[in-house]
Amino acid sequence: MDDKLKKAKEILKKYNQEHLLQFYNELTDAQRANLVKQILSIDFEEILYLYEKSKKDVLDTTEEAEPIKYMVKEDLSDGKLKQFTNTGIKAIKTGKLGVITLAGGQGTRLGFNGPKGSFCLETTPPISLFEVLCNYIKESSIKYNVSIPWFIMTSTNNYFDTISFFEQNDFFGYDRNSIFFFNQDNLPVINVDKKLVLSEIYKINFASNGNGNLFSSLKKANLIKSMEQKKIEWLFLGGVDNVLLNPLDPVFIGYTISSKCKIGSKTLFKKSPSDTSWVFALKNGKPTIIDCEMFTEEISELKDKKGNYLYRETNMLAHLFHIDAIKKMSTVKLPYHRAFRKNAFVNEEGMKEVPEKPNIYKFEQFVFDAFPYFNDIALLRVDEDKEFAPIKSFNGPHNPEIALEKYEKYVL
Repeated sequence: MDDKLKKAKEILKKYNQEHLLQFYNELTDAQRANLVKQILSIDFEEILYLYEKSKKDVLDTTEEAEPIKYMVKEDLSDGKLKQFTNTGIKAIKTGKLGVITLAGGQGTRLGFNGPKGSFCLETTPPISLFEVLCNYIKESSIKYNVSIPWFIMTSTNNYFDTISFFEQNDFFGYDRNSIFFFNQDNLPVINVDKKLVLSEIYKINFASNGNGNLFSSLKKANLIKSMEQKKIEWLFLGGVDNVLLNPLDPVFIGYTISSKCKIGSKTLFKKSPSDTSWVFALKNGKPTIIDCEMFTEEISELKDKKGNYLYRETNMLAHLFHIDAIKKMSTVKLPYHRAFRKNAFVNEEGMKEVPEKPNIYKFEQFVFDAFPYFNDIALLRVDEDKEFAPIKSFNGPHNPEIALEKYEKYVL
């Protein structure tokens, strides 16, 4: 028996996962080799630990939560607005800014086959989400006569498709030497019976392990050293699907730099206590984002003496990290959160089955879990109408039609 196959069988027996090889005899030699390689690459101890630990997770209380400071962009005085703008422009002009885009998702929820960033708005002519972002970067690059590095985090599922899409579109007219692609890590998914599942008879089902994997993935790709060599001091971090998200907003950049904080974040006002968005607060004196389930409606209604709500600042995935903060977080292992999802799988007969309800758990790290590692964060509330138009699905409030309407109104 091949030594690798023997070792794989021993591992599967130890962790009660022998079913992963049940179709082994039906595979080609190449498929057998790849499946065994997958098995040997998995840390079964970790995934089973995460499964057990997640069952015991208990929601914290808000006894130690305190309000967090923030500023409202629309309320800035002319003097402050000019100060922050000038500070931000100076940082951009002197090459201290880089952009990181989280682009690991597929367009599945949009009924779209391909990287989510290649989904197009129905403008004339149509424009992809990647091109929307690239246009913001190009505009600042031309305006301030500087090359702005763009780092794009993909998943193993869409890495090559993403690069191919950029090549087919000639990198949207931007300097291809200023665009860097890198992959985030994966973890196998696990079902309710504590079993890993097959996506094909020759392949174990993996899923990307969340945007919080960003920091270690940058380090693994040797891009943090590259950032330092380029003298980059600040990295804007955002998602691929918000068509109003300008990653080089001088006001936000200047505000964060002026605050002396190592991290900054744009926030949205939570209009209703029943909104399920997580909320910024201080926990044990550190900035954090707290699950709305931890807040009673009474707490959500609390105001300060000026009538400002204390717990209504929500996350819109628009952050600024100093390079020192990126380096620090690249050495930290963030916690995992469990998500229950529907996922196609290979059944006992070797047939692909699509479940009608959630059937697997995936484990993800989130960027916002980095916040408590710092003493303070610069929060800037922005106008949702002008700066937030993500495309999530065809149903619900974050759909392509609304995004297009806002994009045409505020950008074109």
